[in-house]
Amino acid sequence: MSITDALDLDQNSSRAKRLEDINPDDYGWAVPIMRAGYAGRALVYVVVAGFSLWSIAQGGQAEGTKSVMEQLRGNGWPVLLLIALGMMAYAIWRLIDSFADLEAYGSDAKGVIARIGMLVTGLVHLGIGILAASALIGRSSSGGGGQGLLSSLMQMPAGLWIVGIAGVLTLCTSVYYFKKGFAEDYRNHLRASSFTTRWNTVLKVGVIAQGVVVGIIGLLIIYAALQADPSQAGGLGQAFEWLRSQAYGRILVIVLCIGLLAFAIFCAVNACFRIVPKAYDGSGETLAARLKNATS
Repeated sequence: MSITDALDLDQNSSRAKRLEDINPDDYGWAVPIMRAGYAGRALVYVVVAGFSLWSIAQGGQAEGTKSVMEQLRGNGWPVLLLIALGMMAYAIWRLIDSFADLEAYGSDAKGVIARIGMLVTGLVHLGIGILAASALIGRSSSGGGGQGLLSSLMQMPAGLWIVGIAGVLTLCTSVYYFKKGFAEDYRNHLRASSFTTRWNTVLKVGVIAQGVVVGIIGLLIIYAALQADPSQAGGLGQAFEWLRSQAYGRILVIVLCIGLLAFAIFCAVNACFRIVPKAYDGSGETLAARLKNATS
């Protein structure tokens, strides 16, 4: 079976043409980096969502990434070390993925946007890795973080516009996750197995939950730009705080944490079963093909 057949691509599509003369063996070295990166990403969401659910059960509140990292200082150093290494691997993976075009997106406008998105995602996770490394060596990361960056941007000429555009782009990323989840596009990039087939619903819920988190963060960034107040924006912790302030907020936060645990499973599944198009030899069956055949 050819690579394009296995990935269910139109033989005449631009992406299929870019994969025609590719030797998968030339890109096999990138796969272990990808696996390490997704494993690290899974660990982050397990730890953050797990800590948050435990905190809520004890009568506390959901915790953001930074807060959880700080709580892991001391006895939690092995987890911090694994998170730091995993996030560095994920950042490197996205850098390689973008510049080597391992997904075969190409260099047209759509492809360039997708590859820039990979770089941005890599930088975001590099930041998480730096948070983990800072906590690991006992240094405080309270020097402003994302809000400090937003504050600096807002002081620049047209800074409010820059922050607002960043918020809009974050919302676009949220839409991407929603589309990916509801349309189950992720199935084209996973190998079929008994696990991926049975857990497809969990994978779908996880991707949609990530879309919700990213969407809330995007809205908060836009609101911060409109109010010229960087304290209104933030990451996962701020998203939890905003959600908690809504009607039935505690229940909504618990549901979102469970969704993020599902996203952790999604990341772990990617670590084990993700297909890298330029490193894929066409053997086996994709999850999309398996489920399509099961319903036909």
